Amino acid sequence: MTQEIGAVTPGKRADAPLLAPALLSLDGIVKRFPMTTANDGVSLAIRPGEIHALLGENGAGKSTLVKIIYGVLHPDAGEIRWQGAPVEIANPAAARALGIGMVFQHFSVFEALTVAENIALGISDPRQRRGLKARIAQVSESYGLKLDPGATVHHLSVGERQRVEIVRCLLQSPKLLIMDEPTSVLTPQEIERLFETLRRLASEGCAILYISHKLEEIRTLCDRATIMRQGKVVAECDPKQETARHLAELMIGMSLRPPYHLHEDAAEAAPARLVVSDLSLATDRAFGVDLKSISFTVAAGEVLGIAGIAGNGQNELMAALSGETPAARAEAITLDGVAAGLLGPAERRQRGACFVPEERHGHGAVKDMSLSENALLSAYRRKGLVRHGLVDMPGTVRFASEVIRGFDVKSDGPAAEARSLSGGNLQRFIVGREILQQPGILVVAQPTWGLDAGAAAAIRQALLDLADQGAAVVVISQDLDELIEVADHIAVIAGGQLSPARPVGEVTVAELGLLMGGVAASRPGGADAVPA
Repeated sequence: MTQEIGAVTPGKRADAPLLAPALLSLDGIVKRFPMTTANDGVSLAIRPGEIHALLGENGAGKSTLVKIIYGVLHPDAGEIRWQGAPVEIANPAAARALGIGMVFQHFSVFEALTVAENIALGISDPRQRRGLKARIAQVSESYGLKLDPGATVHHLSVGERQRVEIVRCLLQSPKLLIMDEPTSVLTPQEIERLFETLRRLASEGCAILYISHKLEEIRTLCDRATIMRQGKVVAECDPKQETARHLAELMIGMSLRPPYHLHEDAAEAAPARLVVSDLSLATDRAFGVDLKSISFTVAAGEVLGIAGIAGNGQNELMAALSGETPAARAEAITLDGVAAGLLGPAERRQRGACFVPEERHGHGAVKDMSLSENALLSAYRRKGLVRHGLVDMPGTVRFASEVIRGFDVKSDGPAAEARSLSGGNLQRFIVGREILQQPGILVVAQPTWGLDAGAAAAIRQALLDLADQGAAVVVISQDLDELIEVADHIAVIAGGQLSPARPVGEVTVAELGLLMGGVAASRPGGADAVPA
């Protein structure tokens, strides 16, 4: 998949930005933890009006560095200068007082509260809450982030919920705005609106530190990029002058080959392995989504991609496919011709199906258990790890070791607790555990969520390899680039309804974005009603 290349040379410095003195400069930042040095002499400068990308694979030290800037962590060595003067950022409140705002990847909003109530929670001074609704309306309108201050959050789309977070920061008049994976749950149209807002903020002098694994977005938006690997800065470049692949190779220090099908026409005339027929299911979750007459077929050797914004029925669909939520009819779901809608998860696994849920901790893995024990949980039947009621511990350890080796899981071995792994490494383990069971049907949700380019490419290739061996694969993802790269056919789930699956080469990103936003979901004709 990858091949080691020589020492990385820094990319070409961007010509355009910004001869102004640095707003924020870091010099020789060091942060050590008991088992690792997360930041090793990191230096970085961000200027007013600059959109500056911070890139690196999982474990490169980006999150630690950002937490230091925002006052969540404190450096062991090095200096932070703000507008030229040395500072110590004691906590996030001190960061906000300087003019540093941050929009986190996972939104910190309460669904049962209104927009104004959510924003008010972050304001400690009662005097600043006066006239808050009017200020929210004014700021959101001014920056093209239209919000109703009185709207309850659970009625908002994911893109609108992100606007709540951004407006919360803008009300503080930030000089530096940090954005962590801001587009991971947005439609293409929402991404473009966000970029327009960020460009306007930059034009007004606000500096933006932008963290993302989506390298084409970095090339489109950012003026400069600082690239980290293993806790160190290894390159600085103008991303507009680089290809996305070269940026990825700078991040991982290796050459990168895109995933490929060995037999691209393998699914043609192949037998159906997973058939979902008129599946309707009422949700039992607060603020959940009912599934409405969902139908699709996945043949041997085929990858079906299901796109959608978070909260549109993906979790309910995954629960129905895995057997955690039984269907109303046995015939609503068939696995290799066997009606399975009323079967539970263990029985569906016996029939050759495996599943990777979206949530890693508590659903995909038990964090207090070892990797061997987590391997046993889902593989004990298919790998024959329990005989006559007794666990085959040597066999369980061998299987866990096989997953660790095969999917390059950075860990202390099969005895390591799941909680000791980074999110990306735990994701590799969970996906590898299911793929190495050689299922005939695999349903995987957000397979590369939070993974760097190298790890994501390896997992996508493993999914294609499994399909090439005759499996039917369903990939539920919010990442359109991912689905376009691996899927043979693609459908969109919006409001609990699924559009007809179409060949991936016959649908545009704009069409998919409209469907994800629900524009065409209610029109007669489904996906075919989307204008060209």
